[in-house]
Amino acid sequence: MNTPPTPIMMHSFPRAILHVDGDAFFTSVEQALNPELRGKPVVTGKERGIIACASYEAKARGVKRGVNLWDARKLCPDLVVLPSDYETYSLMSKRMFEIMRRFTPEVEEYSIDEGFADITGMRSYFRRSYPDIARNLQQTICQELDLTVSIGLSLTKSLAKIASDYRKPAGLTVVPGNRIHEFLPRIPTADVWGLGQNRVALLAKFGVHTAWDYVNRPETWIRKLLHKPGAEIWQELRGNMVMLLDKELQRPEASISKTKTFSAPSGDPDFVYAKLVRNLESACIKLRRHHLRALEIHVSLRTKDYTETAAGARLSRTVQSAHDVIPAVRELFRKLHHPGATYRATGVVLTRLSDDRQFQYSLFEDPLKIEKIRTLGKTMDLLQARFGKHTVCLGTGLYIKRAPQHERDTPVWRKLHRLPGETARKHIRLPLLNIIV
Repeated sequence: MNTPPTPIMMHSFPRAILHVDGDAFFTSVEQALNPELRGKPVVTGKERGIIACASYEAKARGVKRGVNLWDARKLCPDLVVLPSDYETYSLMSKRMFEIMRRFTPEVEEYSIDEGFADITGMRSYFRRSYPDIARNLQQTICQELDLTVSIGLSLTKSLAKIASDYRKPAGLTVVPGNRIHEFLPRIPTADVWGLGQNRVALLAKFGVHTAWDYVNRPETWIRKLLHKPGAEIWQELRGNMVMLLDKELQRPEASISKTKTFSAPSGDPDFVYAKLVRNLESACIKLRRHHLRALEIHVSLRTKDYTETAAGARLSRTVQSAHDVIPAVRELFRKLHHPGATYRATGVVLTRLSDDRQFQYSLFEDPLKIEKIRTLGKTMDLLQARFGKHTVCLGTGLYIKRAPQHERDTPVWRKLHRLPGETARKHIRLPLLNIIV
């Protein structure tokens, strides 16, 4: 006869942490804005040729994220394939987090479609229980955005995240402290947040297969096997919060990266190089917007079969303009590019960042030239803010405009239906409901 698990603690909610997770967020947004898509198998990612998000109707037909469209259509011939409208997804994400902040000021925006909220102490304010607060939040998001979310409520971020994944879609899973011992035996280690495949395989060799097995091992044993991260997970699963909410909306940048997947793979070296330079221009725009300068650059090229090569270079001084970096990018491209290869993506990462407002000239630099380039960058930013991003660009970018168009280049519905007075750069920051009457 099996002995029932021993409770870890007797208190229900010494802390109350929510994890809110949007259900198939991208496709749910598309279905909310276009009622004709409801009930149909819908995926996004047309521009990449790979599924970025699949609706639950598509998942029921075997279509999953990361599958190429060719294979997905074989599984589901009536699949509705849409280009990813990240601008609209971002707007809906902001509205979701705004609703969360009505229930508590302590919110962490973990990703575009999921976040944490600390509602500890809010029972007296709302005059209702923690599960009722979570349920009210879930209903408010559904009523105002026409989106469903799954919510996990528990004592720590780890427990709350596992709980939100436990019952989807539109689920609400509550794990109070005095019920942790009943919940963890149902959770395989593969579903524990922070335990990757390698750690799960390692734990299995020692007979640890569930989250309950994990927390019943001594902390010293866990720390010896998985070091500090493993010990933190052990504490979190036992209801001791060590992973605090990150409530900073604007985090200091450690690096700036820009990666772009082509709508169709290309073997044209001029086109691939032009795309790489476009990544560089976008990264430098962000540098200037955040008043930063970079001292090191890394570029990457990804082939059609997903093989990626990368190389980096240390610059002679800190920069924030593409004009200063082009010679280094050109040389790195020559090293990485293989004639005859077909490429699907390019990327640029700028690192070793410093504050532009504290920039000082060195003894051997030309201050006049640097100031001219700085002024040019500011002028380009002003023009692009008014007329659209990359309206003014390096000559290399003109090659992109002359490149043949592919069916995947079809713009998202929102960009094809501007309101009077709107431009590609300036428009009302609201999603439009797509209804044909």
